[in-house]
Amino acid sequence: MEEIRVSPDYNWFRSTVPLKRIVVDDDDSKVWALYDAGPRSIRCPIVLLPPVSGTADVFFQQVLALTAWGYRVISLQYPVYWDIVEFCDGFRKLLDHLQLDKVHLFGASLGGFLAQKFAEYTHKSPRVQSLVLCNAFSDTSIFNQTWTANSFWLMPGFMLKKIVLGNFSRGPVDQKMADAIDFMVDRLESLSQAELASRLTLNCQNSYVEPHKIKDTRVTIIDVFDQSALSHEAKEEMYKLYPDARRAHLKTGGNFPYLSRSAEVNLYIQIHLRQFHGTRYAAIDPAMVSAEELEVQGLQQNNVK
Repeated sequence: MEEIRVSPDYNWFRSTVPLKRIVVDDDDSKVWALYDAGPRSIRCPIVLLPPVSGTADVFFQQVLALTAWGYRVISLQYPVYWDIVEFCDGFRKLLDHLQLDKVHLFGASLGGFLAQKFAEYTHKSPRVQSLVLCNAFSDTSIFNQTWTANSFWLMPGFMLKKIVLGNFSRGPVDQKMADAIDFMVDRLESLSQAELASRLTLNCQNSYVEPHKIKDTRVTIIDVFDQSALSHEAKEEMYKLYPDARRAHLKTGGNFPYLSRSAEVNLYIQIHLRQFHGTRYAAIDPAMVSAEELEVQGLQQNNVK
């Protein structure tokens, strides 16, 4: 078997940021796994939600970079939930447990859909201050799998992995994108049959976002111009849903730009969060703001070159 190229940053992340396991439901088999890094004094951190194939550590580059600039970052791995409302209720209980009234959410693919649904679920008593949606979608019907969604729980793990791998990029890609795909395949292998079946069920059961319930939420949409699992139509639908959203485009990056183009994605997250500096919803230690501003300016200049 070919050896996975692991970034030294990943090894550093695993050795310095402890993984926590938290149970918030009556069912003690539902365990949330998370990395909580950065200043605990921050009461409105950015919370990262992974895609179907992802675990809490797929955002290690975001955790390392953003916490270095003073942000509090929480990267999650959700337990087995078979229903969107059940997931949202569990997530609300987790935020209660962490004593967080409001959060900023970054979601990739399924994580982005769940972030939108949670904002919608809590709209009467808002828990989501803003959204950063990366390669995300707003309607599960785009996958044409709603009719099979209720049978995923019956399928063996190898079949479920084959379904997920079918959406991974094919053809020539650069080294960083190849490494990102290898890393995500490795993470996919670590998921149990129940974890994978439940995520595919959430990803494909008939559901869509009701934008009028979250129209006051500030949104940044990050997407890629090269090949990804999302169709052009799905991206256009997101733009229609959030006409006032900031758009952050990457020329390349594939399905996992937070791994393959982490510097650019981290920059877009920083730019998104800057609008909350100096407010009670700031995700950054106030003492770090000037240093962070200088870093953002430097990164923007490098991107322009």
